[in-house]
Amino acid sequence: MFRAFLLLSSLLVSFSVQETPPDPSQDSITDYAPQVNVECPDISKAPLIRTWDTKNQSIHPQEEEYLKKRAEQVLPQAWNDWLGNGSRMGYDLSDHNISWPKIGLALPGGGLRAALFAAGSLSGLDARNETAKNAGTGGLLQVASYISGLSGSMYFNDFPTLHDLVLGIGDNLGGWALDFDFATPDGPNLFSTQNQAWFGSLLWSVRSKADKGINFFTNDTAHGAGQLWSKTSQIPSVQQFKTPFPIIVADARPVGSNLTTTLDLQATVYEITPVEFASFDPSLSAGMNMTYAGTHLSNGFPDNGTACVTGFDQVGFMMGTSASLFNQILDFAGNAIQGWSQSDTDGLLYILGEQLKEVRTRADDVANWPNPFKGINPDTFQDANAAWLELIDGSSNLENIPYNPLFIKSRGLDVIVTIEGSADDIHNFPNGTGNIFTKERLSTILKDTHQPFPPIPSSIDEFVSTGVNGRATFFGCDPPNPSAYPMVIYLPNAPPINGDDPITNTATFQLVYTLKHVSLFLDSAQKLVIEGFTPNANTPDPNFGACLQCAVFDRARMKATPSFDRSDICKKCFQQYCFDPENPPSRSELPNRKFDFVDPDPQGLASFFSRNKFKFLGGVIGLVVLIILLVVGLWVYNLSMLF
Repeated sequence: MFRAFLLLSSLLVSFSVQETPPDPSQDSITDYAPQVNVECPDISKAPLIRTWDTKNQSIHPQEEEYLKKRAEQVLPQAWNDWLGNGSRMGYDLSDHNISWPKIGLALPGGGLRAALFAAGSLSGLDARNETAKNAGTGGLLQVASYISGLSGSMYFNDFPTLHDLVLGIGDNLGGWALDFDFATPDGPNLFSTQNQAWFGSLLWSVRSKADKGINFFTNDTAHGAGQLWSKTSQIPSVQQFKTPFPIIVADARPVGSNLTTTLDLQATVYEITPVEFASFDPSLSAGMNMTYAGTHLSNGFPDNGTACVTGFDQVGFMMGTSASLFNQILDFAGNAIQGWSQSDTDGLLYILGEQLKEVRTRADDVANWPNPFKGINPDTFQDANAAWLELIDGSSNLENIPYNPLFIKSRGLDVIVTIEGSADDIHNFPNGTGNIFTKERLSTILKDTHQPFPPIPSSIDEFVSTGVNGRATFFGCDPPNPSAYPMVIYLPNAPPINGDDPITNTATFQLVYTLKHVSLFLDSAQKLVIEGFTPNANTPDPNFGACLQCAVFDRARMKATPSFDRSDICKKCFQQYCFDPENPPSRSELPNRKFDFVDPDPQGLASFFSRNKFKFLGGVIGLVVLIILLVVGLWVYNLSMLF
C-alpha cells in the first residue's frame, strides 16, 4: 500500500487526516464517481451562476467573508509575530496608523520540480521554521491572504510544516513518497502484481465516473476519491481561517479546435476555488457554484429540477485539470510522451490504452467539463454554444506563473510574491517568460479588469542580461501612487550563490526522486529564499530578511494616514534588490555560478560508472599493463624453455 496519493498528472494533494474525522462516504475508490440527477437548489433564490461586468466586478461572497474573518481574527497577530515593532526595518510601527497590505503567493507549474521548489521556498517563509524565523523571512507565509498555483506546484493541505508535508512524519503523515515512480510504482514490469493492482484501481475509479455519463481521460487519476474541493471548508485549519485562500488556474482550448500547440493569449483563463469555477476574463465574467460543478446549464438553468450534479469537484481532478499537458506531449502514433523516460512512457500509455477500451467518448487529451456557461455572453465568450469545455494546463498560453487571479482588481492585492520554479531555459531555470506574457495579457486583453504589471525587463534577453532571473528581485518599488500596481517580489530557482553544483533544476517530467535528493532539494530551495545575494560576491546577504520585510510592508507605508518616509534600512535594501528600468542591474553581479544540474544521489550502474570513470580508467589501464606484463613474461618463459 502506497503511503501517499500518487497522481499521474504530477499533482500533490495532502490532507492532514489527524484533524479531519473519517467520512463514511469516502471509503471506496468508486467514490470518485459524481452523483447525478440530484435535486437542484431553488434557482430563483440561489442562482448557480453569477455574472458581472468590468464596472461591477466582485469576488464571491463566501471568498470575501473568509478573507474578512482571516483579516480580523488571524492576520493582526501574524503580522505582529513577523514584524514586531518594525525595528528590523528601521521603523517604529507604534507611531503610525497602518492598514496591513494584502499579500498573494504565486506558485508556477513544472511537475515535481515546481512542487518541491515551492515546498522548499515556502518553508523559508514559514514562521514555524526556526531558521527562517531567525533570518527574518519566516512569517510571510502566515500573513498571505491568497495562494495560487497551477500544474505541478498546486497543492492544498492542512499545513503541516513543509518538510513534514513532503517527507512525512512516520505513520501519522505519509509524505509525498517521491521515491515511488508515478507511472510504474512497482518498477518497469507493467504486469507485476502491484503495478496491475495500481492500474486496476485507476481503471475502476474512472469507469465508475464514466458510468454516470461523465467521461474524462488523461487527468482522471481517481486518487483521494471522495475528497471534494468544495468541502475544504470542513478542514479545521480552514474553519479557523489559518490558511491562505487557494486558487487553481486552468486554460481552455477552444472546443473542437483539437489544438496540440500552445494557446494564444485570447484563450479563456479559468480559476477554480473552493467556492466557484469562474473566469474574470472580460469575454466571460461569470462564475459557477463549485458544489454543483459538473451540471449542464443553459443560460444559467439546468434542464429540470433534478438535473444537477454533485461530487464532480474531486480534489485530484481539480488539480489534474490544471496539469493537463497531454494535448501537447502525447503522441499515440509514435507511442511516445515528450520528455518522459521509456519506462514511464510504457506505464502511462498502457493505462491510458486500457482506459480507451472502456470509457472513450469525448476528447482524450483534455479535462472534459460540462459547460455551465452555455448561452452566457454569446457575442464574446468563445465556448458559449458548446455543451462541454476542454480545459488544459494553466501554463498552456505561456503564462506559467498563476498571476491571473492575483491581479484581479476586485481582490485588491498590494504585494504578489512569486516562487518561480519554471524551467524556461536549457538548464531548467526560469528566464522571465511567464512574467513577460502575463504583462502583455494584462496590458491588452485584461486592461479593464486587472491591475497592471509593474515595470520589468522588456524581453527574455533583458531578463537574463540584467540577472534578475538569477536572484531575488523586487518589481514596482516606486509607483506613481500606491494603487498604480502591486509590488511583485520575485524569488526564482537559481544556481547556489556560493558556486556549488545546482540540484534544484531537474527536468519537468522527472517522476522519481530519491529521499536523499528530496531532502537536499528542499534545503537548497529554502536557502535560496532565505539568503538573498551579495553583488559581485558568492556570499549570502545577512540583511535579506529585513529587505524582504521592507518590500512586503512598503505599500502599507505608502497608504498609511499620514504616509511616512522610507527608512534608511529599506532605502539601502531597495537600492540592492529593486529593478529600476532607468538603471538596470547586470548579470555580471552574479559571479561564479554553475548551471549544469548534478545529481546529488545518483542511482544505478550507469551512474556508478559515471561517478568513478577515472578510477575505472586507471583500473583498465592497470589491467591492460598487467596483461601485457603477463603475456611478455609468459613469452620470455617459453623462450627460455626452448633454449
